[in-house]
This record gives sequence, structure tokens and C-alpha cells, in this order.
Amino acid sequence: MKRTRLTMSQALVKALAAQKAELGGREVPLFAGVWAIFGHGNVAGFGEALHAAKDTLPTFRAHNEQAMAHAAIAFAKASRRRRMMACTSSIGPGATNMVTAAALAHVNRLPVLFLPGDVFASRRPDPVLQQVEDFDDGTISANDCFRPVSRYFDRITRPEQIMPALTNALAVLTDPARCGPVTLALCQDVQAEAYDYPDSFFEPQVWRPRRTRPDHGELSAAAALLRAAKKPLVIAGGGVLYSEAEERLRRFCEKHGIPFAETQAGKSTLPATHPLSMGSIGVTGTAAANRAAGEADVILAIGTRLQDFTTGSWSLFPADCRIIALNVQAFDATKRGSQPLVADAREGLDALDDALREWQPPREWGVQAKAERESWLATASKYTALGNDSLPSDAQVIGAVQRTTQPSDVIVHAAGGLPGELHKLWLAGATGGYHAEYGYSTMGYEIAGGLGVKMADPAREVIVMLGDGSYLMLNSEIATSVMLGLKLTIVVLDNRGFGCIDRLQRSTGSPSFNNLLATVRHETLPAIDFAVHAGSLGAISGKVGNLGELEAALLKARQNDRTTVIVIDTDPSRSTDAGGHWWDVAVPEVSVRAEVRAARDRYLEGRSAQSDWN
Repeated sequence: MKRTRLTMSQALVKALAAQKAELGGREVPLFAGVWAIFGHGNVAGFGEALHAAKDTLPTFRAHNEQAMAHAAIAFAKASRRRRMMACTSSIGPGATNMVTAAALAHVNRLPVLFLPGDVFASRRPDPVLQQVEDFDDGTISANDCFRPVSRYFDRITRPEQIMPALTNALAVLTDPARCGPVTLALCQDVQAEAYDYPDSFFEPQVWRPRRTRPDHGELSAAAALLRAAKKPLVIAGGGVLYSEAEERLRRFCEKHGIPFAETQAGKSTLPATHPLSMGSIGVTGTAAANRAAGEADVILAIGTRLQDFTTGSWSLFPADCRIIALNVQAFDATKRGSQPLVADAREGLDALDDALREWQPPREWGVQAKAERESWLATASKYTALGNDSLPSDAQVIGAVQRTTQPSDVIVHAAGGLPGELHKLWLAGATGGYHAEYGYSTMGYEIAGGLGVKMADPAREVIVMLGDGSYLMLNSEIATSVMLGLKLTIVVLDNRGFGCIDRLQRSTGSPSFNNLLATVRHETLPAIDFAVHAGSLGAISGKVGNLGELEAALLKARQNDRTTVIVIDTDPSRSTDAGGHWWDVAVPEVSVRAEVRAARDRYLEGRSAQSDWN
């Protein structure tokens, strides 16, 4: 067997560069590159290997480790989990900065390879700079923080260990059911140690999507439930997009006359113009989707985790409603007593379609759904229309952005009030045009996420919407986008605080406290000029005074040659009260405040509709 002597880092980089993915009949690199911020724990070993391979495995430098990992995750999501990126940092804060991003990827089932530096395997220089020392366990390092938020974790303490470790890592990263973050902690001395690696380790490998077909018994049971349904509803989750099953979903719903609703991850599976689209579902859902869900007797949930925002904390569906969970992961397919249909979304829809033949529910159900859809669209348009308010609402800003977009544009957002408003109100023009991180609700994801989306599909215009709170948490990748020539349009809605949580706080009976800047402990309120700050990072930037100026600035931004940041002041108190659904946010059982006690009564009333089990 022919062998090549390389350092562990050189071998890892060479093996990563050899991985391919099949996309549209052609082979492309599975790993689009490595995000790297170097420190003493990875610059000498892994950094040397990356430099030598910079033409076959590009290295990108960010300004914050959490942000670069967000960009990598967004790239994988926008690539429908067909391609991915790796992230490397030094030990200590560089590594732990990425743990939040690892949790995000874990919750959202998205592939990213974390390669943090680690302590010396030899322990000769212990304790090294930034080393976390456990008084009772000598094997612990800061990287053990990654264990609960990684699908697979390994620590490389000998150079030959990288072969089985990377094999296991790739199996997880490319598995539709187990997909999620992988961490290979690279001991810094081992990064530089050499080994005679078999050349077979570096042979190209092409990864194709595994499409699991449904079990005959599960398929028969699911088809029988649907054939008996009078008011069926489909819920499309992110798994539909990852399976590239949007065309199958369209044909299935049209053939069988079943309306569909979308989760945050599933939104933009099909364009919002589709006549069977009820829009978003759940806590941030449309009135049309939630009324359909509230009457449904059978729900076909495809590629969704059925988390509390989708189910209204399990108070949205009728008590006797049956759920068919079509999911590639059995853990998700068996939740809450669902009838499981463990399969790839595309394969599962094809099999269900064949089993149902020409079956359709009563025509009245489709007529009712269409009327509800039209009613909601008319209601929603009133919230997004231009107004004469001195400070616009988030919904009005969304309307202004929507009016300047093209169907191919991608809207990116994450935490705060915008996910609720955009989920209800945004009309996606094309598949993949809505990119939300709402599984982990991570403030600071937005700008870095927009960068990752742009890397995945440079031809599409990427519009990032975020609040002033998220901007202040993580804005550094504006500079990275300028540096890489990846243009974003960023709209900052400045409501001078955490407006979404302030509204939630007040709705549970508490006064406004510690959320809006005006109500936090302060001597002097900061006069933050976001436009000037963004300009200092290299962006074209400016602040607008009203919605008309915003629309003009957005149209101009389309012609700009680099990232553009537009700031507008908004009203923190207003949100779209139409649509939506109850959400389980526990209110104190005892309080001196009458408002809290009243909120507790409302909470108990809402909880009375909550099901323990289906």
C-alpha cells in the first residue's frame, strides 16, 4: 500500500479537499472552504496546512468566531445541506465562542465541521495559555463544551486517529437523519506530528443524498388515515427543502386538494402565490393557517420537529386530530403519538401519492381554505401598507422592503420581533427566498447568516433585516462582506432596545423593565449612530426618516457595488395583532401586582386548551 508522510493537519486538509458532492449531475467540492481565526492553538499546525492548500480548499478569515460559524451554517442551509464548511479556532475563547453556533446547528439539524485547537496531548507544557483545568478530571478541556451540542465529538490525540475520526464525522455530516454539527478537537502538538498515511485516505469520495423509502406498514397506516380525513392539512417544514421535495409537495397538494401551511424553516418551500398556501402556522402564523389547523382532523407534518411555535405549545390542533409525521429521523416521526412515516420527504410523498391514488377530501374543505386565504391576504396588506405614523411599525417596514424586491431575492432574519412579523407577512417569491434562524432564536445570526447565504448563491440579492439589539450583539461581518466582495443589503430597525421582549414582558403583567434603553439602569442614554458605525466598517450606509425614503434607499442599494446598511427608527410598541396563536410562557403564580395576577388567569385559560398527548 502506497503511503505519504504528512502532518496530521496536512492529512486532514488533503482529505477534506478530496470530498465531493453531486449537484445537478455534476461534482463540486463538498467543503466550500474553511473559516479560520488563528491563534497559538491552530496557527502553526493547521494554519500551515491550510496555506499550502489555499487553492484547493479556500480559507476565509472572519472577525468573530461565533459569526464565522453562523456564516458556515447559513451556507449549509442555503445549500440545502448538500454542501458545507469547516471552522477552526485556537483553544480557549476562540473555541468557546463557537459553542453557541454549534448549538444553533444542532437544534436546526445543519452540518458544520468544527475544528478547534486543543491542549497538548503530551501534556509536557501543561498548563498552556488559555487551558481550562479541571481539578478532578485531567482529560477535560474547554472543548468538552462542544459535547452536548455536537452530533459527533472526537479529540485527536494521535495523528493516525484522524482517519477513523474524519470517516465518522463525514458519515454524520452527510446523513439526512443524523445531520448536525461535528467537532474534532485537534490537540495542538498532534496537529504538527507526522504519520505515514495510506493514499487511499485521500481518494476522492462523492457524497449523494440518501433517500430512505417508507416502511410498507407505516405507509399503509398513513394512507388509511388520510383517506378517512375530511379536513386534512399539510405542514411543510425545513425537511421538504433539504430533500428538494418542493415540486413533489406542489403536485401532491394540487392532486389531492390539500391546503398547506409552513413552519419558519419550511417557509418559501413554494411561492406565497400558490393558491393552496395558507401561509405560516402557529404562534407566528396567519389566521388562515391557524383556523385550518384548528379544524383539521388529520395533519401531514413533513420534515418538521413540531416545536412549540409550530403547534401553539400543543394547543393549536383539535384533541382528536391525528398527526402523520413524515420525517427522515425516527425521533421526530414518533413525537406526541404521531403515526410515523420514516422516509425521505420526496420518497415519502411519492409513496403516499401512489397509495392515495385519486383520493381527495370533500370539496367544501378546499373552498373554505381558499376563502380563509383571501381574507388573510387582505388583512395582512393593511398592516404592511404605508401609514402616516411618526414611527413606523415593523410590519410597515416589511411592506416597504417587500415592495422593492424581486421574486428571486432572499430575506434573512433571526431573533426578536421580526421572525413573528416576517413569518406572517412576508410573501416569498421563489423557493428558498426566506431564510430564518428561529430554531435557536439567535440574536446576532443575521448579518453573518446573510453572508453565508450570499456565499451559497451569489446571483441572488440577499436582504438582511434585524433590530438594533442584534446589530449591537454581532455586526463585525459587515467588514467581512466588504472584504470578500459579497454584497448584502442590511436594514436595521432601531426601536432603541429589545422591543419584542418588552412587549412580551408587558403582556405577562410586568411593567417595562430592562428591555428598552429608556427603562434600563442608566446615567445617560447612548446616542448610537448605526449608519456612521456601518460606514466605518466599509459599508455604504445611511439613515432614512420615513418609509418613502426607505423604499428609495432600497432601490438605490440594488445598484450599489458593496454592502449597504440602511437604518430606520421604528415603534417598539406595535406588532401585528391579527393571526398568531397562544404560546406557553409561564406567568408567576404569586405576585403583588394585580396585572400579573390577571395575566396568570389568562395564562391558565390558554393552558386549558393544551394537550398532554395526541
